[in-house]
Amino acid sequence: MATEKVKDPMGSMGFLEAAVKISHTSPDIPADVQLSMREHFLRRTQRMQRQTTEPASSTRHNSFKRHLPRQMQVSSLDLGNDYVPDKDEKPTSIGRIQPELYQQKTLDSEDSSKNGSSRNCGSINFSLKYDYENEALLVNILKAVDLPAKDLCGTSDPYVKVYLLPDRKKFQTRVHRKTLNPTFSESFQFPVPYEELAIRKLHMSIFDFDRFSRHDMIGEVVLDNLFETSDLSRETNIWRDIQYATSESVDLGEIMFSLCYLPTAGRLTLTVIKCRNLKAMDITGYSDPYVKVSLICDGRRLKKKKTSIKKNTLNPTYNEAIIFDIPPDSMDHVSLHISVMDYDLVGHNEIIGVMRVGCHAEGLGRDHWNEMLAYPRKPIAHWHPLLESKKSEKEWKARTASFDSQGSCPSPRPPASP
Repeated sequence: MATEKVKDPMGSMGFLEAAVKISHTSPDIPADVQLSMREHFLRRTQRMQRQTTEPASSTRHNSFKRHLPRQMQVSSLDLGNDYVPDKDEKPTSIGRIQPELYQQKTLDSEDSSKNGSSRNCGSINFSLKYDYENEALLVNILKAVDLPAKDLCGTSDPYVKVYLLPDRKKFQTRVHRKTLNPTFSESFQFPVPYEELAIRKLHMSIFDFDRFSRHDMIGEVVLDNLFETSDLSRETNIWRDIQYATSESVDLGEIMFSLCYLPTAGRLTLTVIKCRNLKAMDITGYSDPYVKVSLICDGRRLKKKKTSIKKNTLNPTYNEAIIFDIPPDSMDHVSLHISVMDYDLVGHNEIIGVMRVGCHAEGLGRDHWNEMLAYPRKPIAHWHPLLESKKSEKEWKARTASFDSQGSCPSPRPPASP
């Protein structure tokens, strides 16, 4: 047997052929098949040699490699030397995140939300005419069409409130039961000089009446320019789309007061001058307003003072000064919470509107405070619009601490001597 091995001069080539031959009695495998198998064997040997030179990786890295192809292009994967891509084949992006798809979806959702917030809720038909003899604006509410259904039965019980801003006088139509296309045909008369019509706004709020709960607001229409279509010498018929709204945007009124600070004495003086166009809180169409001012320091109410009560008026005049002693080093921590209240002899007093001034206030309240500090010993007066109270009086009392009338900021320092 040793002599047979010496006589065999084939070498590695003979070994390969001997390996692929099943027996001496079987026919030889064709040359082209043997060539392809030899190439496959050589490629496989090269891959094994390359893999043995790679550093060993931990189990954590192996798991990362298994998940990595899902986040990469398929064309970047190592498919081995035996994979030959076609010339016409293009790299794919299977499993690749495409941000533009998500961005488009986000834009679509934003557009839909904008459309939803500005959607129409039907239309309303009304007419305007000015009565020169009586110096009054005649507003005739005619009808509304295509109102949204607010009740479970698929209908609504609509009625309309009409204002001529900035006056707080309000008119209201009758309630029409179970209809989405009511016909009102009601006229209202607003006494106003013709010269003032240019600064007036007609505001109409459409509601759904509910006997046992709060009335649902359907929408509103605001006509800023009364002379938009004519000079109102003749009756002018107008159609307007009802804009979606969840609460009335009617102004609550304005308050005018001045601020003056004396740094040497540590004294802040707020002078309540007057209010105008306040919201009517009583069934008489008027209110009994007074102003309450609270001194807030680091979220705690230290003092509160109030003005006198003015009976049956929407435009009260006070000219009353309210004084607080505040050290100069505490001015950055305090603010003033101003509430215009309606006095009720029976029951709780109602809040007409509120506003706040201080370093941490917003808008005009902050600007007024900074102007006061920039010009000490000088009264600075401004008009401020009233806002709706976001918190009830009960929640406000629970959040603030009760102090006696002589309370002051925590650990106040005495003012510097003049």
